[in-house]
Amino acid sequence: MTFLHRLALLAVCSTLLVAGPAAAKPGTAEKGKEIYDKRCTWCHGAEGDGAGASKDLLNPPPRDFTSGNYKIKSSAFEDMVPSDDDVFRMIRDGMPGTAMPGWSDLLSEQDMWDLVAYVKSFAQYDKPPAKMVDYGSQVSSSAESIEKGKKLFEEGDRCVECHGKSGKGTLSKRLKGDAGERTWPRNLTKPWTYRGSSDPKDIFTRIATGIPGTEMPSFADPKSNKKLSVEEIWHVANYVASLAKTGKQVSAEDTVIKADKVEGELPSAPEDARWNQAAPTTFYLVPQIIGKERYFTPSNDTISVRAMYNDKAIALLIEWDDRTKSIPGDPDAEKIADPPLAEDGVAIQWPVVIPSDMQKPYFGMGDAASPVNIWHWKSGSKGAPESIGLMNSRGFKEIEKRDAAAVGLTAKGSYEEGTWKVLMVRPLAAAETEKDIRFVEGKFIPVAFAAWDGSNNSEKGSKHTMTTWYWVLLKPAAGYRPLLIGLIVALMAAGGLVWWARSAAGRTGGGR
Repeated sequence: MTFLHRLALLAVCSTLLVAGPAAAKPGTAEKGKEIYDKRCTWCHGAEGDGAGASKDLLNPPPRDFTSGNYKIKSSAFEDMVPSDDDVFRMIRDGMPGTAMPGWSDLLSEQDMWDLVAYVKSFAQYDKPPAKMVDYGSQVSSSAESIEKGKKLFEEGDRCVECHGKSGKGTLSKRLKGDAGERTWPRNLTKPWTYRGSSDPKDIFTRIATGIPGTEMPSFADPKSNKKLSVEEIWHVANYVASLAKTGKQVSAEDTVIKADKVEGELPSAPEDARWNQAAPTTFYLVPQIIGKERYFTPSNDTISVRAMYNDKAIALLIEWDDRTKSIPGDPDAEKIADPPLAEDGVAIQWPVVIPSDMQKPYFGMGDAASPVNIWHWKSGSKGAPESIGLMNSRGFKEIEKRDAAAVGLTAKGSYEEGTWKVLMVRPLAAAETEKDIRFVEGKFIPVAFAAWDGSNNSEKGSKHTMTTWYWVLLKPAAGYRPLLIGLIVALMAAGGLVWWARSAAGRTGGGR
């Protein structure tokens, strides 16, 4: 191969390696309309105004393309027009934290470029942006940069007013979007929900441009009294990226809450330091759309659980991020909430009888053949303390309310910086054995969860988020038996190896 051939091959390979969305063919609006009419009208409407059939069932609502507002754009804050790459990315990857999915599994790259051309036509965007975001020189993340970013984040409540000091979105005021819908500030500890991504450059872009259609402003706007320089935005971006709590991400393989056996008393408070030694298991929360009254617009999306037990009882610590502490009668809570304000809450569901096979009760409050126990904690009101309730259920219509204290069920909650922690404790064997689950070591015990945000559209009753069945395992304590059995097995294996070695040596010697 000649030098020129090698050079040409290198050029082709280089082009393939760096080719991104911009390397695709320009889109055709006519072809894009065909795809849009088939795939997109259910949410965004035939006219692109966001008035599709699902409009009232989604929060945030579908994007109104005729408004010209796009939440992900890399054009400068004063320019509403997104780049073609911006729109392509939203179609390809979807919009985290919304009902907008990524379409790369169903549509070809050219299909998506055709959609870009058609979608932009709703706002009559036929020219590229006049000016793009100025990134300057990127500031690498470091302890020094993160500390500077933290100071800028908190200075004058620049970001704290909406996102809170913890970054979890703890609200001090009510927010709404351009369509008048209720909106919630981003929980910055959940990087998988970020608009765009949690890469510092994407975070820089959101800070610099703001998020059109929401109350997230541009901090590159020279008219703002909270304006940041390019270097300062990099510091804040590095700080925000550092808030990501990767230890509580949902993993499809992580379906079992493992309870360790402890000596002595179990923790009596959610803040007990011993909980730090128990690994959390995190699950997605989804809207309850099975029984009436159905629910479609949640604000909470995950729940984390830790567990431990002793010879007498089991304890579970349930954590979930909630931007509001919903206490009916409290003036500050009433100011932020959707009226009427309801209590926050969380519930644990168990089968009354641990299944001996894979058959479990129906996860929506059990069924006629397989009843469930439900432990339901509520946050209380201005005039009443928190409470724990106990129910037995054979479905949504057959519910028996019972006395939680009679079976030794207790609960205690605490709220701090946008997170509820609720500790529930119950004896391993309750008094009414025919009505209550009996916890057994070494068995996989089905468990499910539900949560209520009382400030979000009055979540109460069947209006809540929930999980399907998962598992709790009470891990047997390590004692002398496992060690003795392990030692016997090891000695037998070692003896077998010695015998094999001697036999092999004898056979070899006999063959000389």
